[in-house]
Amino acid sequence: MIERESLKPDLSKPELKFPADQNIQFGVEYASNSKPPVIGSNYTIRSNSIIYNDVVIGNNFRTGHNVVIRENTNIGDDVLIGTNTVIEGDVIIGNDVSIQSNVYIPTNSVIEDNVFIGPCACFTNDKYPVRINYELQGPKVRRGASIGGNTTFLSNVEIGEGAIVAAGAIVIHSVPPFYLAIGTPARIKPLPDHLKVPNKF
Repeated sequence: MIERESLKPDLSKPELKFPADQNIQFGVEYASNSKPPVIGSNYTIRSNSIIYNDVVIGNNFRTGHNVVIRENTNIGDDVLIGTNTVIEGDVIIGNDVSIQSNVYIPTNSVIEDNVFIGPCACFTNDKYPVRINYELQGPKVRRGASIGGNTTFLSNVEIGEGAIVAAGAIVIHSVPPFYLAIGTPARIKPLPDHLKVPNKF
């Protein structure tokens, strides 16, 4: 589990400036006591991206275009966030994570180290949308998991360490470590031995 406290903001760094023609909003204030976002060294933030206050980002950060990262999100080192991806806030993302384009990550999600998330993956955090008051619980994607494109995840599922979710799967139950989830709804099968290896970015 990645602890939020391990990613403290360094407010001693100078305020970052971006060219006006890039339309990058860095430090959107959502509350009067919010603090500007902090980002490490060697970053690339592409045009039309928005990063809210109270966001902490590590070194070697890269985005595509039109990325939104909302408040109270902590992101580790060597992270890629693809074009049109939305991170809704109160999210923890570890180190060496690759999130492709058009991914939706809701509030209260945890993405651990060395995770790959394919394009158009959609995670949810509300078990009974607009019907019952429910504590929002996003997914927990454990270390080294690999998520295929066009996948959908119901709220509060856990994708175990080293697990693979096949493209197009609809995941309604948690997936054990080093298992494969495939189909709609996803069936859980043991992962073949030749796929029990780390993600290689």
